[in-house]
Amino acid sequence: MFRIAVLVSGEGTNLQAILDSVHGRDGIEVVGVASSRAEAPGLERARKARVASEVFAAADHYDRAARDAALGDWLEERQVDLVVLAGFMELLGPELIARFRHRIVNVHPALLPAFPGVGAIEQAIEYGVKVTGVTVHFVDEGVDSGPIILQEPVELTYPSTIEEIEERLHRVEHRLLPKAVRLIAAGRVRIEPGSPRLVLIEGAGDEGA
Repeated sequence: MFRIAVLVSGEGTNLQAILDSVHGRDGIEVVGVASSRAEAPGLERARKARVASEVFAAADHYDRAARDAALGDWLEERQVDLVVLAGFMELLGPELIARFRHRIVNVHPALLPAFPGVGAIEQAIEYGVKVTGVTVHFVDEGVDSGPIILQEPVELTYPSTIEEIEERLHRVEHRLLPKAVRLIAAGRVRIEPGSPRLVLIEGAGDEGA
């Protein structure tokens, strides 16, 4: 079994996409859902799927390092192979990232390295870009700076509202993030030793949508 945990802060639509298309298939199991907010709707999605869940709010711990240590212990207790950030709106500290080196992935609504951090859609509109997209990447100590696993472009037309663009990008996220999880679980994703920013995918081009 390939065991994954999903971290959420809000609605959890990317979590739902993983539950619907990945969980319980091809030896992949979601074994835990953790949230930074007790009121996050994503926790209800976990309960409906009968997946163990827990809240790790920063305010409940002495500091962020203590929160990260507790979260890391919880993940290790579940023998997690991969941690998926699906709308988790808090930074993880370097100790936790090092603890799960190359085992944490994130989805971001832009074609990194363009528009990292918060407000990616707003930045794209401000610049008037004709193409944006979605990136799934490994998490490192920087802000959306880890090695890129998958990307998919989305053409923009104007005028478009933030909500319209967000909806289009979410549809891509709901395909691309589960796809990345499947590739990693199948052992088809590796970081090139001689070029640590380069992610290679075995059989790239035949992995399907």
